[in-house]
This record gives sequence, C-alpha cells and structure tokens, in this order.
Amino acid sequence: MEFRTAETTDIAQMQVVRHLVKENMLSNPDLVTDKDVAKYITIRGRGWVCEINGRVAGFAIVDLQHKSVWALFVDPEHAERGAGKELHRLMIEWYFEQTKDTVFLGTSPGTRAERFYALQGWKNVGSYPNGEIKFELSYQDWIRNGLAGRSK
Repeated sequence: MEFRTAETTDIAQMQVVRHLVKENMLSNPDLVTDKDVAKYITIRGRGWVCEINGRVAGFAIVDLQHKSVWALFVDPEHAERGAGKELHRLMIEWYFEQTKDTVFLGTSPGTRAERFYALQGWKNVGSYPNGEIKFELSYQDWIRNGLAGRSK
C-alpha cells in the first residue's frame, strides 16, 4: 500500500471507489461531480489516496472551510487491511497542523463507519437532520487519546 496526497488526476479512480462502497452510498451518484472533488482537494482542503498495484483503493478528503471530513472510503475488496486507518491518520494530522479547531463528520448509524470513527477517538454528539450521526474530534482528544503521530 502506498499513500500520498490526492491529485486531480486521481479523481476518476476516486469516484470508482466511492461508487463501490456498500455503506453510506450516494442516493444519486451524480450528486458528487468530478468538479466538486477537485474543489475539495485543491481549494477547500486536501485529499489523500491509498494505491495498491497502481490503482486507487481508498481515499480521504477533509474540508478546512467547513471543518469537516468530506470523504473517507475504501474499496470493499481492500477493506480491513489498514488503508482506512492510515488515510484517517494522514488526513487528521494534516487538519490539526492547519488548525486546532474541532473537526466534524456525519455517518449513517449502525455501520462499520460508525464503529471505525468511535475507535479512532471521535465522540458521538447527536445527529444531523438527515439522521446521520454527528461526530466530533477535538485537537485535545486527538492528543489525549495518543492518536497523533501514530503510524501505520
């Protein structure tokens, strides 16, 4: 597994991964355009990819403007092998290098994603109007839980 900052040339493969997931699926795949992804990885924040054999197997994107995780997805074929955990670490470390503001995300209840984020130190702080769980991660919790600087 190779990890690196996402580039606009990765977007097509990132979209493939996004559409392969079985949980937190988009109700309409056309809702997230290539232009949207480009904006999030070049202007609003940054993204990272995990490559396996030269193909994107997972990606993560954080939005500095809205202080939120915009995406973290791993191809189900490569799930539970550490890609998501390392993408998460890279993303959150970069985020907290930019700001010490609390970061948020939403995910569907009762999913592997919900369990994953709880294990990474995120706190469930309620729910969004769409029914997703609202999670937050403060810089202090990131440090306190010993998550900062953890490598693969």
